[in-house]
Amino acid sequence: MNLRVSRMASASTSKYNSHSLENESIKRTSRDGVNRDLTEAVPRLPGETLITDKEVIYICPFNGPIKGRVYITNYRLYLRSLETLSSHWRFEVDTCLFQDSSLILDVPLGVISRIEKMGGATSRGENSYGLDITCKDMRNLRFALKQEGHSRRDMFEILTRYAFPLAHSLPLFAFLNEEKFNVDGWTVYNPVEEYRRQGLPNHHWRITFINKCYELCDTYPALLVVPYRASDDDLRRVATFRSRNRIPVLSWIHPENKTVIVRCSQPLVGMSGKRNKDDEKYLDVIRETNKQISKLTIYDARPSVNAVANKATGGGYESDDAYHNAELFFLDIHNIHVMRESLKKVKDIVYPNVEESHWLSSLESTHWLEHIKLVLTGAIQVADKVSSGKSSVLVHCSDGWDRTAQLTSLAMLMLDSFYRSIEGFEILVQKEWISFGHKFASRIGHGDKNHTDADRSPIFLQFIDCVWQMSKQFPTAFEFNEQFLIIILDHLYSCRFGTFLFNCESARERQKVTERTVSLWSLINSNKEKFKNPFYTKEINRVLYPVASMRHLELWVNYYIRWNPRIKQQQPNPVEQRYMELLALRDEYIKRLEELQLANSAKLSDPPTSPSSPSQMMPHVQTHF
Repeated sequence: MNLRVSRMASASTSKYNSHSLENESIKRTSRDGVNRDLTEAVPRLPGETLITDKEVIYICPFNGPIKGRVYITNYRLYLRSLETLSSHWRFEVDTCLFQDSSLILDVPLGVISRIEKMGGATSRGENSYGLDITCKDMRNLRFALKQEGHSRRDMFEILTRYAFPLAHSLPLFAFLNEEKFNVDGWTVYNPVEEYRRQGLPNHHWRITFINKCYELCDTYPALLVVPYRASDDDLRRVATFRSRNRIPVLSWIHPENKTVIVRCSQPLVGMSGKRNKDDEKYLDVIRETNKQISKLTIYDARPSVNAVANKATGGGYESDDAYHNAELFFLDIHNIHVMRESLKKVKDIVYPNVEESHWLSSLESTHWLEHIKLVLTGAIQVADKVSSGKSSVLVHCSDGWDRTAQLTSLAMLMLDSFYRSIEGFEILVQKEWISFGHKFASRIGHGDKNHTDADRSPIFLQFIDCVWQMSKQFPTAFEFNEQFLIIILDHLYSCRFGTFLFNCESARERQKVTERTVSLWSLINSNKEKFKNPFYTKEINRVLYPVASMRHLELWVNYYIRWNPRIKQQQPNPVEQRYMELLALRDEYIKRLEELQLANSAKLSDPPTSPSSPSQMMPHVQTHF
């Protein structure tokens, strides 16, 4: 979680994340019989309870061993150093907060991927006995403990229990969180309103509730947009020929040329080359929703060799002889396993130490930016085909919930400026990722101890990285700033909010997520100013085409290397900071001008002679910096 350097006094009752965190006085008796007032020791969210505290040595990878006390709650691991740190230790880094010269480490338990014991009963090296914690957010934590008194066993068991609650029949913290916000993030996305914003339904596309009980497809949302000419019975027949019953449905329609982006899963062709007349006819119906186009373009996100290999397991792709009015292109984006290994290699070269001597070759060997390039390139092709009006586009990978979501959402971000606003982006994530069944629970492993699960993969992180790359190339096009993207990723793992929990909409409904948990958008939308890009210029119908060449892509240092104090870039950006100061100054001058006008108009006996607005008195004040 992203924290700032604090200047709080020792008796402070400061709030964490604005108004949402309680600093409560907690008194408990430690094993040595001393009553400790923990008022300052650990901040708590409403619903968060302290489980234990213990004296440890934090093995800081940058500054060596630090003696401290660790507090474990049902939400976080919180370390406060017991030593007064000298001035050269007081670096600013997102992991740490300094209070009264003490180092603070604040880690949501949801980010923990693996907990291992280091050293044994016979270990003799200094600080060689303790716990090694691997995190999902590009860092590791190491704590040394005393060998006597089962101190390690106790801490290991408590951490394991609360970091992996599902393995111990405990609820995820999101179901215990009692935070209150002045806006309800669950109301951000209403599918009917979003489709209406796109001008749907119309004469060619209709809204169907065939999936309202998730009987057609249990990983799709309840509400779907399909061709007007396709009956519900047609949809049921098509579903039998698409992997996981994920039929082609509309994601976005161009407001002018009416070409569309449609998403689905692979056809069940198999080794024998099976065909399905209903599926072939359905794709033709999609093409015919726009009389101006002669071909439907199909973008298969996979490398062609993988698509062919999928035939062995009953999958496959649309062949030319079966789909006469369609063109098929493979986008060569690799699968979840390749992406997982690639990110591991990135972590190896950035944490704890950055590979300085062969940085460029080391980064290249991870292939991470190469994968980012391929995802962006594919999305650009989708956006260009639709924007030009040359063709409607159908996108799929294998099951249609990983690479497909990346491509459709990025293309929509390029095509539709609405999604570049804060709430528009939240709607995009809710729609293309959450409601259409990206397997967040499987890909992230919320509350699950099985860190070797082959389903884990950084697909959503990769999407957010692509968005960041776009924001770097178009600094005025997005209402949100970098901090907005980082807080989304932090809470992708934290389990503080219900937004990213479970694999699909039907599972969330069964668990009553919107009733029993808080939305991440509640936190963000109650404090929007913190996440706004001061350079944002609202534009309508401008299509963004980022340059997806390796020369224009870069590693997102403020995310991947943010834990290293020696690499950290200036925060906030000095240009951005100065611009915000100028905007504040402008607002102050306008306010003063209004006050002067009111005072002046009260003195004047003839009201018509006084200007009616500050802008009339001094029009240049309104000029955008």
